[in-house]
Amino acid sequence: MIVMGRGNHVHSSPAVPPGAMRLASSRDLSDYPGRGTGMGQFASGEPIMERVLIVDDHPLVRDGLRSVIAISFDNIEVFEAASMDEAVATLEKQDNFDLILLDLNIPDVRRLDGLKLLRDRFPILPVVMVSGAFDRAIVQEALAAGAAGFIPKSLKRSAIVDALHRVVSGEIYLPEAMGESVAPTAEEDEIARRIDSLTPQQKTVLAHLVRGRLNKQIAHDLGVSMTTIKAHVSAILQKLGVLSRTQAVIKANQVHFRAD
Repeated sequence: MIVMGRGNHVHSSPAVPPGAMRLASSRDLSDYPGRGTGMGQFASGEPIMERVLIVDDHPLVRDGLRSVIAISFDNIEVFEAASMDEAVATLEKQDNFDLILLDLNIPDVRRLDGLKLLRDRFPILPVVMVSGAFDRAIVQEALAAGAAGFIPKSLKRSAIVDALHRVVSGEIYLPEAMGESVAPTAEEDEIARRIDSLTPQQKTVLAHLVRGRLNKQIAHDLGVSMTTIKAHVSAILQKLGVLSRTQAVIKANQVHFRAD
């Protein structure tokens, strides 16, 4: 599922000063029909995020994002990196990251080369692009390169929080202005082809994964054994070319997959 965000944002003007992210009103801007139910969500209904890495060369931007994240997620560890070299070093030293927030303009990489490097080196980790200015072309290019979303820095606090919750829940977050329909990318065509290669049973299990169901819940719902479900999940990951359930959900949502 690709979710269109709501909030004040710009297309080509500079980002709102970073401090504004900490001072912005916390009024809820997200009048959505419901929250996502992806792999980061448990019985409480709230997505869980325990460790996140912010990659941005501006200390005030990192501080603003850290503030938003710290007050929105319980018991979370926030790591920071001012360059791609620092980010890679941190990821190699630490593990179990749930999300990477990557600035579009990092001094030691060109445009989306940083995103491509992270997707290649750490394919399991969702990477969300963060930028002060954007347009349709760069957002589409970021998604094609494997981004799990695109968050404008000019969004208000509540909209940023909602975006993060949705990404951790397995959805792909885009600015509301990107809501117009566009032709499928080559990556989306490939995802659709891989999903088409699934058996009917595997498609049913994938639909349950998209809804955030655990293996034991799926087994109960379908009246089969846990062993059967584990075998289906393994086959789904292999056919989709991914290493985790979360990545399978992200790819399924990217092409709006729904089982019959």
